Amino acid sequence: MKGLNRRRLLASFLAAALLPACALLPAAAAGPVKPRVIVSTDIGGTDFDDFQSLVHLLVYADAIDLEGLIASPWGEGRDRKRHLLAIIDAYEKDYPNLKTWSRDYPTPATLRSISKQGGLDLAPPPGWSQPTEGSNWIIANARRDDPRPLWVLLWGGFEDLAQALHDAPDIKPKLRVYMIGGPNKKWSNAAYDYLAREHADLWIIENNATYRGWFAGGQQSGDLGNTAFVARHVKGVGALGDYFAGIAPQVKMGDTPALAYVLGANPEVPGATVGWGGQFVRAWDRPHSVFTAPPSQDTIVETFAIMELVYRPVGTAPAAPHASLVIDKQRFPGFAQPDGSWRFLFSPKEDKAWTYRIASNHPGLDGQAGAFTSRMARPELATQPSSRYPNWWTDDPDPALREGPHQGAKTISRWREQFLRDFAARLRRTQAPAPR
Repeated sequence: MKGLNRRRLLASFLAAALLPACALLPAAAAGPVKPRVIVSTDIGGTDFDDFQSLVHLLVYADAIDLEGLIASPWGEGRDRKRHLLAIIDAYEKDYPNLKTWSRDYPTPATLRSISKQGGLDLAPPPGWSQPTEGSNWIIANARRDDPRPLWVLLWGGFEDLAQALHDAPDIKPKLRVYMIGGPNKKWSNAAYDYLAREHADLWIIENNATYRGWFAGGQQSGDLGNTAFVARHVKGVGALGDYFAGIAPQVKMGDTPALAYVLGANPEVPGATVGWGGQFVRAWDRPHSVFTAPPSQDTIVETFAIMELVYRPVGTAPAAPHASLVIDKQRFPGFAQPDGSWRFLFSPKEDKAWTYRIASNHPGLDGQAGAFTSRMARPELATQPSSRYPNWWTDDPDPALREGPHQGAKTISRWREQFLRDFAARLRRTQAPAPR
């Protein structure tokens, strides 16, 4: 296996070395056909990467046809679209300079018109609920008379995409989906489970760990360190730069690989694509483990898998029963089923020994407990693509491509100097008009 890993890594790096320079550049430099893009973001949550990734998106907005910004479930409060509008306010201050560099930067009014509120809550099983402004916007744009595919970049919850596909399955052939999974999959587990269960033929990149190469590993010395880069190249650089630095004084931009991938060469051929958005392999069967009895610590589940705990409580249920899976100091709702059972979904985001308990006002559920251990996908699974998921791609499990525990992250981190310096140059457009 070690010899195989070395050969795969060497082949990967040689392929990158032989690529023309344009293969790693944004689409504006690589070719005239712009990708159509909708971004779904959980901006307003406890993590700051969406805010930073939106700054990055806006200074590259002339290189794409940006057709939608959707505030997806999760985050602070119920009206998260307001965070989109706040960052557009910062963009508006920089727009007079940006438009001198390219007439293709969208106007602030256009950006406000395509900003939509997505679902307000995470989906229950079966993974969809009611149409939203965001899900309807995906449907409307996918049905537009345009020969180009529509890229849906999932930076947060998956609910609006799941709802759109439930309501309008005819749009599926038009979609290309790049999902930032990992922690998002942990929360949007029912919506993810629906996509994997009912839309196995969806064209999708499921990036659970590769995205971490944007801020972990790679060239971190000098001004390329996460904190040093913001201090040297972002803070004070236009209203967007100050917005970025004010959110957090270090680089994260964990959602940015989705855009970087779309801006690379051959994005519809993930197995052959080498660039800033990562490299991926055909997915094996999407793991879903069902436990009808409490698992024990020696029970192994695949990291990033969906696991389902099924309980059939005895005793009389209260008038308004509720229950939560309490795990890692977080709570995930349980769902009562017509047959009297309760379902709890979880997706472990790291290799770890886990314990859990059920908190409920139902005496037959409250205090129930169990344990399990999660482990990363085995490297040989990369050679076992699933025939059920013909267009589903995911992180390369080759150990040689890890950054620490994060599978596939070196396929991004190796380009760190290039993509950060390119971002710095783009951001400087906000400071002054283009030279004549």
